[in-house]
Amino acid sequence: METIEEKDYNTRRNQMAISEYGRNIQKMVEHAIALEDREERNKMGHGIISVMGQLNPHLRDIADFKHKLWDHLFIISDFKLDVDSPYPLPNREVIFEKPKKMDYPVTENRFKHYGKSIKDLIDTAIKFEEGDEKNALIGVIVNLMKKTYLTFNQDSVEDKQILADLKLISKGQLVVPESVQILPTNDILSMNKKKTPIAASKNSKQPQKKQNFKKRRY
Repeated sequence: METIEEKDYNTRRNQMAISEYGRNIQKMVEHAIALEDREERNKMGHGIISVMGQLNPHLRDIADFKHKLWDHLFIISDFKLDVDSPYPLPNREVIFEKPKKMDYPVTENRFKHYGKSIKDLIDTAIKFEEGDEKNALIGVIVNLMKKTYLTFNQDSVEDKQILADLKLISKGQLVVPESVQILPTNDILSMNKKKTPIAASKNSKQPQKKQNFKKRRY
């Protein structure tokens, strides 16, 4: 009877570099590494490539899939397999290079309730030349800021607060003209409220029951 020590558990085996090809490919590669004759190693290497292609037919959809298979072969062998490859050998440092740390976007957290789109509109309005078109865009921005503010905080907000925020975000480069009308708070809140569907009458929903009259015999 086989003892626990004699059993070949996966946890006791060497870790596979590319597990998708399976343990058998790993063993074939290890056998090829141990071959002393270079011609035999080359034959073994091409045979392994053929089997790898059959096990992963989806690689055929990738451009230059043969090159990909040869790169995988050297990675599986931990770059110890000395065979003649039809492609340049892969660079270990490039393959296992750690990705560079990505920086988080820097935003003005103080006005995060307005969102990035309003900040972009303000930056665009600053570049506009003075005139009716710029004044109209400022009016759109101010009312959009108020709508967004009331969505974030549904209590209330004074117009002077919105104007102060616009001045800070634009760094004093935008001035609200007197011709701009800011929507009243009550009007914005009423627009934000969800409309409740009108309940239909019971008579219109309930189908009329068919009356089943029995024929009377006279």
